Amino acid sequence: MAYDIDMIKKVYSHMADRVNKAREVVGKPLTLSEKILYSHLWDGEATEAYTRGKDYVEFAPDRIACQDATAQMALLQFMQAGKKQVAVPTTVHCDHLIQAKMGAAIDLQAANKTSSEVFDFLESVSNKYGIGFWKPGAGIIHQVVLENYAFPGGMMIGTDSHTVNAGGLGMVAIGVGGADAVDVMAGMAWELKFPKLIGVKLTGSLSGWTAPKDVILKVAGILTVKGGTGAIIEYFGEGARSMSCTGKGTICNMGAEVGATTSTFGYDDSMERYLKATNRADVAEAANAVREHLTGDDEVYANPEQYFDEVIEINLSELKPHLNGPFTPDLATPISEMGKKAKEHDWPINVDWGLIGSCTNSSYEDLTRAASIAKQAVDKKIKAKSDFGINPGSEQIRFTAERDGLLQIFEDLEATIFTNACGPCIGQWDRSDRKGEEKNTIVHSFNRNFSKRADGNPNTHAFVGSPEMVAAIAISGRLDFDPTRDKLMNEDGEEVMLDEPQGIELPTKGFAVEDAGYVAPNEDGSSVEVKVAEDSERLQLLTPFEPWDGKNLTGAKLLIKAWGKCTTDHISMAGPWLRYRGHLDNISNNCLIGAVNAYNKKTNFVKNQLTGEYDGVPAVQREYKKEGIPTVVVGDHNYGEGSSREHAAMEPRHLGVKVVLVKSFARIHETNLKKQGMLGLTFANENDYDLIQEDDTFNFVDLENFAPDTQLTIEIVHADGSKDTIKANHTYNAPQIEWYKHGSALNLIKKQNAA
Repeated sequence: MAYDIDMIKKVYSHMADRVNKAREVVGKPLTLSEKILYSHLWDGEATEAYTRGKDYVEFAPDRIACQDATAQMALLQFMQAGKKQVAVPTTVHCDHLIQAKMGAAIDLQAANKTSSEVFDFLESVSNKYGIGFWKPGAGIIHQVVLENYAFPGGMMIGTDSHTVNAGGLGMVAIGVGGADAVDVMAGMAWELKFPKLIGVKLTGSLSGWTAPKDVILKVAGILTVKGGTGAIIEYFGEGARSMSCTGKGTICNMGAEVGATTSTFGYDDSMERYLKATNRADVAEAANAVREHLTGDDEVYANPEQYFDEVIEINLSELKPHLNGPFTPDLATPISEMGKKAKEHDWPINVDWGLIGSCTNSSYEDLTRAASIAKQAVDKKIKAKSDFGINPGSEQIRFTAERDGLLQIFEDLEATIFTNACGPCIGQWDRSDRKGEEKNTIVHSFNRNFSKRADGNPNTHAFVGSPEMVAAIAISGRLDFDPTRDKLMNEDGEEVMLDEPQGIELPTKGFAVEDAGYVAPNEDGSSVEVKVAEDSERLQLLTPFEPWDGKNLTGAKLLIKAWGKCTTDHISMAGPWLRYRGHLDNISNNCLIGAVNAYNKKTNFVKNQLTGEYDGVPAVQREYKKEGIPTVVVGDHNYGEGSSREHAAMEPRHLGVKVVLVKSFARIHETNLKKQGMLGLTFANENDYDLIQEDDTFNFVDLENFAPDTQLTIEIVHADGSKDTIKANHTYNAPQIEWYKHGSALNLIKKQNAA
C-alpha cells in the first residue's frame, strides 16, 4: 500500500469539481498542467483566470521532499518557525553526502563516519517534526520519490531542482529553495508566478539506439538552458504514451536544464503499470477513477497551438541518438556528427570514464538497456577501453538488479558499483585518475555537465547521453564512436558490431528489497531533542537576518562583476563544500569563488576598494562587512541557473551583500534571493552592464519608494567622480516586498506565528 494514501484520495475526491470549475472560469479546454495548478489553489476552487507569466498565485502543494545537502538549511530554518509538526507529508533523503571512490560498501561506511553528525541531526529533526527519513544508501531522492510518493495529478515541491523527475508519474513537481519549503511545512501557501506552457507533441515511437534521454537532449538543443524559464513543459501524443514511466521521468528530470518550472506527462497505461509494480495498486485504482482529469483535454492535444504558448513537435521514429556538451547541457550533437564536431573544437577523443546512474537515468529499465550492451562486450570478447562507474537509483533498484544478474554483468567489465547515491553527478567523486592540467573526456548519463561539475577539474570535458550510449562509448573508449555503424576490434582480432540495446521496462519477477532504508517518525516528537554542538564545523543554528531600515541604500561598493555563465555551482560550489551545508558561516567561505571576474577573467580574485589590493571574494566581502559597507554583485544572463541550492542566496546575504543586479535570473535563484531579504534586480537596459567599472559605488536613490511594477533608480559613481544613472527592473509583488522589509520571508513567518 502507498504512503499517504488518504491524502492522495483526498486530492482525487475534489479534483473533478475543481477542474470543471476551472474550465468554466477559464472558458476553454484545459491542459494537464492547468488542471493540476487550478486544482491546487490555496483558496480551493478557481474564481478567476490567471495570466500566464504574470500573475503570482498561491498554491497548496500535497507534499515536500528534501535531500540531505539542502535539508540541513531548510530544517534549521523550520526550527525557527515555532511549529510542532510539518503541515504536509515531508521526507528527507540522504543521497548527496556520499562520495564515490572505492565502491558502495566502503564509500557508504566512510560517509556514515565522516557525516554522522549531519545524518544524526537530520534523523532527529525528522523524528521530532513528523518527517519521513531515508537513510544513507537508501537511494537518490528523485528515484525514491518516483517509487514511493509520486502520484498522477499531484503537486509537490522539493529542495532540489530535479524534483521535476516526478513529472514522469504525471505530477506537477517543482524544485524550490528551502525557504519555500519552510513556508509549506509551516502550513502556509506557496507562491508561484503562474507558468507559461510549452507543449511538446511526440509522434512515432523510439527504436534501436534512441532512448527517452535523446528526447530531452533534443529539446535542450532547441530551447537552450534558458528557453524553458517560467514555463511548464507538457508532453503529449502517441509517442508519449509509448514510453515507459521511468523514461518519462528521465525526460522530465532533465527539463531543469532548460530552466523549465517543471515538466509533466498525462496519466496513461505505463504509469498504471509502474504504480502496480511498485506496490501501489491502491493509487492506480484511485487514479483510474478520475483518469479523464489526469491528462489534458482532447481539444488541447488536437489543436495544441491554440492552448500552449509554444509548441514543439518531435517524431520519435526519426529521432537520432545524441550527446550533449561539453560544459553545457544544451549543446546537442547527433552521435553521427560527434566525430566531426569534436575535431573542429579540439575536444579530446579518448574517453576516460563512462558513468551510468544519477537521478536522471538509474531505473531498472536504464540498467537493463546498458547491461545489454555490456553483456555483448563480454560475450564478443571486447575489452572496455574506459573505466566504468554505476550508481543505482535506490536500494530497491540495486537489490533487484543484483538478484537478476545485471550488476554482475557490469562487474565482468570491471565496473565499480558505487553507492545508491548522487556521487559524481554532483561532484561527489574522488576520481582515481586525476588529470590535472590535461584535457580529458568523460561521458555520463547525468543531467548537468558544467565546468568542474563532476570532478572539480575545469579541463574535464563531460558529455551527456543515454545509459546505453554511455556504455557503448565507454566500451569503445572513443567519443567519435557511433555504434549504429562503427565496428570494434575484439581480443581475437575480429571486427564486431554491437547489436541494438534491449531493455526490460519492469522486472519480470517484480521488485524486491530487504531493507529499503526508510525510518518512520514518532507520532509525537515533542520529547525528541535535536542536538547541534556549539563548536560544530558542520552545523550552526541560524541567526535571523536584519530587517531593512526603510532608507535608501547608498555608498554600496562593487564586490564582483561576474562575466559569462554564473550558475549556483559558481556561486556556492558543491563537492568538498557539501560538508558545510548546515553551517552558514563556514560555507560562506566559498561564496562566488567560481565566478569569473569581468575585469581580469580570473576566479576568486577581486579588488578590495578599501585597500586597492586583490584577494578572494569571501575575504574581500568579509572586510566590507567588518566596516559596515554594503556591496553589490553584478551578473550576466540567466544568473543562478542550475541547482536550487539556497546557499547561493544565503551566503552573500550573510556576508553583507545587499543587491544582485544582473541581465536576467534563473527562476529558483531569483526567488531564493527574495526569500532571504535580498534585492534581486535586472538591468532595464542590459547594455548598462557595460557601464559598471571596477571601482564603482552605487546609490539606490529611490529605494524608499520600493513598490510593485515600479523601476528603481541607481546612481553609479565612478572612481574619477563621473556618474551614470540607470534604471533597474524587479518582479517583487506586495507580499515579497514585505519579505524584504522584514529582512527575510522567515522573519515574517515568525512574526505572524507569534501574533
